[in-house]
Amino acid sequence: MTGARRAPPAAFGGHPARPRIGGRTRIAGLLAAALLATLPAAGAGAASILFIGNSFTYAQGSAVHYYRASTVTDLNGEGVGGLPALFKSFTTEAGLDYDVYLETHGGVGLDWHLEHKSGVLGQRAWDSVVMHGLSTLDARKPGDPALLVDTVRRMTELLRARNPAVEIRLLATWPRADQTYEPKGAWHGKPIEAMAADVRAGYEKARAATPGLKPVIPVGDAWVRAMHSGVADPNPYDGIAAGKVDLWTWDHYHASSFGYYLEALVVFGSVTGRDPRSLGDGECAGYELGLSRAQVAALERVAYDQLAAADAVRPAPAAPGPDSHPARCMTAR
Repeated sequence: MTGARRAPPAAFGGHPARPRIGGRTRIAGLLAAALLATLPAAGAGAASILFIGNSFTYAQGSAVHYYRASTVTDLNGEGVGGLPALFKSFTTEAGLDYDVYLETHGGVGLDWHLEHKSGVLGQRAWDSVVMHGLSTLDARKPGDPALLVDTVRRMTELLRARNPAVEIRLLATWPRADQTYEPKGAWHGKPIEAMAADVRAGYEKARAATPGLKPVIPVGDAWVRAMHSGVADPNPYDGIAAGKVDLWTWDHYHASSFGYYLEALVVFGSVTGRDPRSLGDGECAGYELGLSRAQVAALERVAYDQLAAADAVRPAPAAPGPDSHPARCMTAR
């Protein structure tokens, strides 16, 4: 997917691009890139973290898409909050200081970012980077990790050229219901766990081929754990069971607010080493997105259990909050 080629078909990993308003987003993107050069260098205060991804990072199909966009810096100037804004909210609540940036584009893998955004991504030294490719690993060859392996290596070289000590984490994305239950899906006829396992294996292969990367962030495995533990329904096509959440949005492809919230909790724990349960059942972003205390607590528990299984966090649960409305999130900037 280079040059003037179209984004890959949505059926096989292409994430639809965001709606655009005339030429404003292009102008805003140029301004963001120019302003980036004037920002303080990493290490001058708050730790910098950059998210590189597609619609699975900017939270297509949910209220998370534009959530608290003013608290993060969108290097493309498109007003996205997404997963990065949830991470910012969680870390602010935890008393941690991060400057959060994102560079996202729908329907693409890391190869597109390398071709079109290297000048922006390589313009400063980042302390930490979280990145992922297409949801099917390769749009034309679903399940084949070769493209991911190659582009992770090249992106790492770009990022390390400015900061050899940058912490880079790959995010293994979730299994798609449309790819599993629909006849046209590349994983049709297999259980939902199969796609999650194949995607995770692809990211592990990419990590192994590029020495020095941090452990893979197990978002897809956390989704499967939520299904196995009774928190989430595994098949949205046959209805959502009472008392369970649907991690997918209406297209059974992208995540719902529940799904992105779980994604962000796993990222939070992976990057900071903090127990996601330490945020408490009154966590403010969950409240602002319409999650109940019970749903917040259940998703925090799933994220903790997934990370604890790999000894990635130490237990530090918060006590249940008072039976009242949580407060709004504090201003993070």
